[in-house]
Amino acid sequence: MKGYEKLKVDWAADGVLRIVISEPRRLNAVDMTGHRELAEIWREADRDDAVRAVVIRGEGEAFSAGGDLSMIEEMMRDHATRMRVFTEARDIVYNVLNCSKPIVSAIQGPAVGAGLAVALLADISVAGRNAKIIDGHTRLGVAAGDHAAIVWPLLCGLAKAKYHLLLCEPVTGAQAEAMGLVSLCVDDDQVHERALEIASRLAAGSAEAIRLTKYSLNNWLRMAGPSFDASLAMEFLGFTGPDVTEGVRAVREKRPPRFT
Repeated sequence: MKGYEKLKVDWAADGVLRIVISEPRRLNAVDMTGHRELAEIWREADRDDAVRAVVIRGEGEAFSAGGDLSMIEEMMRDHATRMRVFTEARDIVYNVLNCSKPIVSAIQGPAVGAGLAVALLADISVAGRNAKIIDGHTRLGVAAGDHAAIVWPLLCGLAKAKYHLLLCEPVTGAQAEAMGLVSLCVDDDQVHERALEIASRLAAGSAEAIRLTKYSLNNWLRMAGPSFDASLAMEFLGFTGPDVTEGVRAVREKRPPRFT
């Protein structure tokens, strides 16, 4: 798997493909290139017979700090860009769900935006105790759309989902395990090792049995597809409105947004 600019790809173990979100100078924030690559790589992993399991992580001690602000500003200005990113956002979710290979996420440090979508949609998610999971859409001034409606209510229940998605309330790795948002919580320095151990066990198992079990279980998420599609459309509608302008300005100025 060659030609990726913002994703590093290698073999972490026999049959285990490792994908690393790599923008370490900006805590692995996802720009236009990274967003497109996060949508595409799952199809390639699915087609590759050598891949029996996948581990995804961020480079260094962060998973991903969310979407690059310059990408968001270009989406606000240009309809063609907005539609292209809309399609990629949809593909990130559905391509992860439809990838037949089991996916394990190793969540360390901040996990926000498109990176968070992949982290929580992974078949098994391993979080560090001090990981910081945030869905910050409403703080930015747009609807929580890129994965939240399809997976948060199923994982942690509607009451918790509303609390964290409406308020952008952070969740630590320890809290995420307690509320069912992630599969497992471990000490921060054990996240990558434990994720790789789990992926290696999956790679050594019956590929057919594991893949068909994943397919069956993901039908729960497929049933939520219409809710996800609607939420994604509402999110991208928000990129044409006034609130996101204030939201982006507030992030750049490192202050709370002042919506009117």
